[in-house]
Amino acid sequence: MDKKNVITLIDENNRETEFEVVATLELNDTEYSILLPLDGETEEGLVFKIVEEDGEEVLRYVEDSREIDMVAKAYEELIEKDN
Repeated sequence: MDKKNVITLIDENNRETEFEVVATLELNDTEYSILLPLDGETEEGLVFKIVEEDGEEVLRYVEDSREIDMVAKAYEELIEKDN
């Protein structure tokens, strides 16, 4: 796997998890990233919103199912367009 597509996130319990960056896309002036955990616990991508805090980009986990569905649909359309 290409290391440039792997990032490490630290959760609120200071536990590190590596993720593959599957895609980054912009919808409605908001940037999202779809990440796949490399720990093998799930094969589903997780959706994060990229927000700016104190001049730095921060990933915020998206919990709203409608927002997740919107990002998933846009990703599927992107994949179909590339094929």
